[in-house]
Amino acid sequence: MSATERAGSRSGHSAEDVADLIPMVRRIVHARVGSHPAAEDLVQETLTRVLAASPTIEPGMLEPYAIVTARNVVASMWRDVDRKHRNQHRVVDLSTPDPPETQVLLDEEQSAMATALARLTERERRTLLDHEVKGTDTRTLAAREGSTAGAVAAQLNRTRARLRVEYLLAAAQIDPPTEQCRAVLMALSSGDKRRQREVHAAQHLLECEPCAGLSQPLLERGQPRDDRLTIPVTTDPDIVTARGAARELASRLAFGPTDLTVIATAVSEVCRNIVRFAGTGEVVVNLLEVPRRGIQIVARDGGPGIPDVERALDDGFSTYGGLGLGLPGVRRLMDEFAIASEPGHGTTVTMTKWEKADHE
Repeated sequence: MSATERAGSRSGHSAEDVADLIPMVRRIVHARVGSHPAAEDLVQETLTRVLAASPTIEPGMLEPYAIVTARNVVASMWRDVDRKHRNQHRVVDLSTPDPPETQVLLDEEQSAMATALARLTERERRTLLDHEVKGTDTRTLAAREGSTAGAVAAQLNRTRARLRVEYLLAAAQIDPPTEQCRAVLMALSSGDKRRQREVHAAQHLLECEPCAGLSQPLLERGQPRDDRLTIPVTTDPDIVTARGAARELASRLAFGPTDLTVIATAVSEVCRNIVRFAGTGEVVVNLLEVPRRGIQIVARDGGPGIPDVERALDDGFSTYGGLGLGLPGVRRLMDEFAIASEPGHGTTVTMTKWEKADHE
């Protein structure tokens, strides 16, 4: 039996398993391309690649593999768009001119965004623009404001949630009819389930037609506010930022000092791999409530990938000759550990530490 056949017999992934990934893949693609005409084509391309590779994917790794594949398919599209743009001057433009209404729509969107930004506080606007436009990392922003990187990241999440609400209100030219409207829309935009219950969001949406009309895009785009952080990783200072943010978030649970150090160390190791081998990526830190309380860290990159994952997980294996723990050490530190990597397309590491877990 060949290696591929052995892997296929171990995985047993069916077409139905791949089909179950459709909602997740669609969310990932639409979060990155919005209403781009090619969005559904990208979803289908992702599912086709996952289905083709499913016989070789280990049990439990189908979802991480699909996440990496979706991100890479989207990235490939943007690279193609950029390449065509850079080479456009070399060819005769035979494309059909945009209809007049296209510019009108663009002007309306720009006007709505300008209005939304004006409704932020000066501090919110300055921090958001410095981070998103100038690329200032959260550690630098925290030093400027006398805060912590984790607190700044949480502030940025709140600001993005508010900006989405204000943009939709401005674009739809809606003046919220009640004081409760903005509170409900903010809770939806941030994905804060607890806050949604506090402001009785479900009942409000039944009674308020304007908020009901705006709820769908907010529910699709909203991200958890209090229990989830996303930290871009490109340089060594970002490793420190991610480590501190993960430790700060984990401290909300009943982790002792030792477990907090373990979590911070594991985050440092996976971030160091992103910086050294991929150049850019992100770490998503998420507090869990089910099946029990804990913290999950997902490190993603679009780098060269790992040619031999099994060898990379062997004790003593090091790809850069450093003194760090490496992936084998990280796997021992955490309660759950999974890695999906495709050469030339990137790597995703998912690891979990459960609150008060029994360690062997």
